Amino acid sequence: MNPYLEYVASFARLVREGRTLPLGGFEMPVHPPVPSGAPVAMVFSPHPDDECIVGGLALRLLREARMRVINVAVTLGSKKERQGPRLAELREACRYLGFELVQTTPTGLEKVSPRRRVEDTSGWASMVQIIAALMTQHKPSVVFFPHDKDWNSTHEGVHYLVADALQQLGSTFQCWTVETEYWGQMTDPNLMVELTEKDLADLIAGISFHVGEVQRNPYHILLPAWMQDNVRRGGELVGGQGGAAPDFKFATLYRLRRWRNGGFERFYTGGRNLPATTTPATLFG
Repeated sequence: MNPYLEYVASFARLVREGRTLPLGGFEMPVHPPVPSGAPVAMVFSPHPDDECIVGGLALRLLREARMRVINVAVTLGSKKERQGPRLAELREACRYLGFELVQTTPTGLEKVSPRRRVEDTSGWASMVQIIAALMTQHKPSVVFFPHDKDWNSTHEGVHYLVADALQQLGSTFQCWTVETEYWGQMTDPNLMVELTEKDLADLIAGISFHVGEVQRNPYHILLPAWMQDNVRRGGELVGGQGGAAPDFKFATLYRLRRWRNGGFERFYTGGRNLPATTTPATLFG
């Protein structure tokens, strides 16, 4: 008898059971107010649902460091008929997590990609100006956005859109930058953030409000497996090759840098593991 058969079968059973759970529509939690004048973290999401998928650290900053978390809906997807419903779903997801929501335009930006950055410089410059204006208005201390090799063309486009906007703000603007991954893995993440079972369950519940997307592909119920694999990868990519992996069950990987003097800089050597028992405010001081 294979002693691991039941172990594997339990994963398959949980996936089947996960498909029967409700999609959004459940009671909204009551969020404690964020202190007046709290520092701001802005999450530049390529699509509705990215705020939940990569939002583990942002959620912890809200809950543990009492930061304002503002999700920026960079696009609402490419399907015109879905943009209105996706915005409505996004509002509910952000409300569930306690994130604020701002839009770039009423229907989101269009054709955000590295190719457009090269082939339509005037159109690209207009989009960069919109992102720069949002950062000027909200003065974020922390900026989340995809890394430059996140495979999906919109994700990669949002990376360059934010990077170009930071450049436009001039050498006096400073913030912490947190690059995220989903479709394409980073080769050099330097931060692994542990998530509690409650934090992860809330992120999954948030994704479930994106009903039209998860009905097509129930990827929300696979998020725990992805975050377990992040622990495997992060144990060596962040902790160092051959090192002992931390005793995390779930985690998200990021690249943490600082934007200063008009460019990115790494402000510490090696990598950091942030356990659930340590406040994320310690990352930025």
